[in-house]
Formats: sequence, C-alpha cells, structure tokens
Amino acid sequence: MNKDIYTVSRIMPCSVVLLSVATQTKRDAMTATAMFVSEDPPLFVVSVAKHILTHLLIEESGQFIINVASHNQVQLAKKLGSTHGMDVDKFKKFNIAVEKWHTMIAPKIKGAFAHIACKVITSFSIGKYVLYLVEAVDYSINRSVKPLVWNFNRYYSIGDEIR
Repeated sequence: MNKDIYTVSRIMPCSVVLLSVATQTKRDAMTATAMFVSEDPPLFVVSVAKHILTHLLIEESGQFIINVASHNQVQLAKKLGSTHGMDVDKFKKFNIAVEKWHTMIAPKIKGAFAHIACKVITSFSIGKYVLYLVEAVDYSINRSVKPLVWNFNRYYSIGDEIR
C-alpha cells in the first residue's frame, strides 16, 4: 500500500468554492470543494469540519451558498482556507465584498464565477467531518470571469472548451 495514501484526494481535479453561511446573528465563509451528484434534481455534496463556525451555522440555518471561486479569488481562497471564524468575522478581516440573495440569509461573495443557493437535505457524520447532501434551489453565473479548480495542491483557471 502507498505510504502517502492521503495524496489520493489530490489526484482528482476539484472545484474551489467559497462557502458562505449565515444566521440572524452570525456569518462565516470557508474554502471548500463541492461535487455534484445529480443533475435532476440538482444535488451536491460538501464536507465541513465539525469544529468550525461554518458547521455550527449550517446546522442552525439549514442552508448556505456555494460561491464557485473565480480565477481572481485565489488569494481569498487561501485566506479563507487557513483562518477559523470562531473569533473573527472573516468578511470584515479580508474585506470581502458581498451582496444579498433574495431568498437566503447567507451573502453572495462578489467576484465569484457562480453562486448556488443550497438547502440541506441530509447530513452524515464521518469522523471529524460532516458531509452535507444539498439541493440547489437557485443560482446565478458571472461569465466575465473563469472558474477556479484545484489539483495536486495547485490552483488553475478553466476557460478553453475542448471539443
């Protein structure tokens, strides 16, 4: 068996998402990855560590926004991925520009390639993480930027169609 089995998760290219969540009194954002599991209905899975604020807020609100990061948001993705929100408002600390979503409490992060409003269908506790199965209930796309992906610990933008 490969001694460095944990690198297996870096083999498959994955989306870079800036997950935003809020309740009436708190908000948080984190870097994550999401994977779609069904097109009809539109279902996604997202993994969140149990010890962070994002998890607590998702448990309270039952909803969040998957902000698909753009090629301009690499530094923001790195910052959100290395900062915990229990003691700091990441939106203020990193001066994250947001806008309201008409049906969600969670804010949309400006500059993202896409925003996907999600409602939690169910969750599964797996070790130190909770895996959320969510349904997309609304979305918007910003085609003026390119989406960001992550592979082998590096960021890449996508944009060229191959036929």
